[in-house]
Amino acid sequence: MAEKPPRRSDATRTAILAAARERFASDGYERATIRAIAKDAQIDPSMVMRYYGSKEGLFDAVLDVDLRMPDPQRLRPHDVGEALVDHFLTLWEENNGVLTALLRVGVTNPAGAQRLQGIFRDQVLPVAQRICPDPEQAPARAGLIVSQMLGLALARYVLKLPPAVALAREEVVAWLAPTVQRYLTAPHP
Repeated sequence: MAEKPPRRSDATRTAILAAARERFASDGYERATIRAIAKDAQIDPSMVMRYYGSKEGLFDAVLDVDLRMPDPQRLRPHDVGEALVDHFLTLWEENNGVLTALLRVGVTNPAGAQRLQGIFRDQVLPVAQRICPDPEQAPARAGLIVSQMLGLALARYVLKLPPAVALAREEVVAWLAPTVQRYLTAPHP
């Protein structure tokens, strides 16, 4: 059975989302405009409104992020830190535009901050809850993991600090995995 050719609307949506990611990442939520996004996507601004209804609707679509967190139950408990750091680096390397937009908008816009908080609550916290020796400590431990990972993302992928960028992937994993592992499994201080 032959595959159906992609619909024209799919290509338009893809172009809009790609342009919006770039624009939100470079300009932030407040300065990004529907008109500029449409120009970048080489379409009429009315098409953006047709597909997404508003700037907020487009923003929600751009930042609909599934981190595809690894299932810690499929890992040996002492390997989870390494798996999370490696997974995080892969996400940033494959989805840099989306995650950069999310990070930049998250620190400058209340809706972006809420989106980041939701991703934390729904995708990162459950991993910590499965691994932590005391489930009541899982939120604090997950918060420490997120602070570590977002700090790395800011330094390596957004600010592009030369020492952070110069580190080989294996070095980043070797440095951060023990810290993330400690956050997950070490006794409470």
